[in-house]
Amino acid sequence: MTSTSEQPVLVAAPTGESEVNPYLMGVYAPVGEEIDASDLEVVGEIPADLNGVYLRNGPNPRFEPRGRYHWFDGDGMIHAVHLENGKARYRNRWIRTKAFEAESAAGKALWTGVMESPDGNPFGNTHGLNVKDSANTDLIFHRGKVLSTWYMCGTPYAVDPLSLETLGAETFLGTLVGDMMAHPKVDERTGEMFWFDYGPRPPYLRYGVISADGEVARTTEIELPGPRLPHDMAITENHAILMDLPLIQDREAARNGRHKLLFDRSLPSRFGVLPRYGDGSQIRWFEASPCYIYHVVNSWEQGEEIVLDVCRVQRPRPRADAHTPLAKMLSYLRLDASLHRYRFNLRTGQCLENQLDDDNTEFPSVDSRVVGGRNRFSYAVHISPDSTLKFDGLVCYDNRAGAKTEHRFGPGRWGSEAPFAPRDGAAAGSHDGYLVTFVQDEREGRSELDVFDAADLAAGPVARVLLPQRVPLGFHATWVRADQLEPSRSR
Repeated sequence: MTSTSEQPVLVAAPTGESEVNPYLMGVYAPVGEEIDASDLEVVGEIPADLNGVYLRNGPNPRFEPRGRYHWFDGDGMIHAVHLENGKARYRNRWIRTKAFEAESAAGKALWTGVMESPDGNPFGNTHGLNVKDSANTDLIFHRGKVLSTWYMCGTPYAVDPLSLETLGAETFLGTLVGDMMAHPKVDERTGEMFWFDYGPRPPYLRYGVISADGEVARTTEIELPGPRLPHDMAITENHAILMDLPLIQDREAARNGRHKLLFDRSLPSRFGVLPRYGDGSQIRWFEASPCYIYHVVNSWEQGEEIVLDVCRVQRPRPRADAHTPLAKMLSYLRLDASLHRYRFNLRTGQCLENQLDDDNTEFPSVDSRVVGGRNRFSYAVHISPDSTLKFDGLVCYDNRAGAKTEHRFGPGRWGSEAPFAPRDGAAAGSHDGYLVTFVQDEREGRSELDVFDAADLAAGPVARVLLPQRVPLGFHATWVRADQLEPSRSR
């Protein structure tokens, strides 16, 4: 096992006179070392037909935060486990963003977070939002690299999926102008990637396509009535679906450079459907009941309809008893979502919606090879009722049978997003594969990588890879198959 010489000072500092921030403590507390470790201990047996790398992103502040810390503020750090021929090795690295490098040179935090005034911060994104772009949110594989993205739109950073070396800001051969949102969609059948960019000033929303050759092939502006905060999008074989939801940016706060949200229940939720290579003027809007949507499960075309499955948040606002800034932050971070389906009829313009499940589930995924096509199976994490955001189990949904299977990690054990990892050679869209996730044991203060048979979640993990250091709870994850790793090996 090797480690780097970077050992930052990290303090679980108070966020107010009497409040201590739980997102800097316990299972959220950052780690201070970047390490490599091989031949990890395994309980059970890693399946011989599971080869690839599991990567998960999340906030890990390198230096003591300035002011009140919001969980979204932390520097992006990737934790990864590479599985090959029944063996496992672990590696973690900070993402070397422009802001990370500036703070490293200064030896201290230079930015305040989203709960503080951004006045005096060195720089922000291209929209003039002067908050640190930490690239800490999602990871998506495209053209031999993993792209690390940021939730409020920022620079996508290219990362090698094996070494975790930051390869630099991804400009798509110099063709990207502006920023990219956290959850671009890749169609593995065509090699294209679809994205949007939003901000507090016009144009409020831009939509774009990255070609299979790695260049921006199309951008178009989408007219909105004001600044919005869309988080995700969807694609089908021929269309893209964008969202105008009633969680909006406070205009007065935006004019003063601050980030403040309002949920306006007088506004409908709107879903815009346009051809993949369409112009913004071609978008068709479908209205539904007010809500917020963080994450899309998948979308596909079915006759004259487009079907969209999402995790729908009905009331994205602080609890009535949340009076302090920290309490309000904790309320927003505590997701309350359920599986929901929309149907948009392209002939009649009708929108139908219905709830598919009552459980609080989020961070959904499908087999990455069927994104934009009809999927039978989808997977999600189950949200704990704890006051902070924790994942206490996994859920598999079977669209055809209308059934679900579940696994709970157990008392004091918390998971991460669990992408589907197909068996080597398995057909796209089948149930033939695994779910892979980090699990942190709060009682023992250690972490592991758990591997589940996707077709038998209830049986528990088939393998538990014991990790050499604790992995703090974090955000999104991805699985990169062995057949996708050849460009990384050649580098």
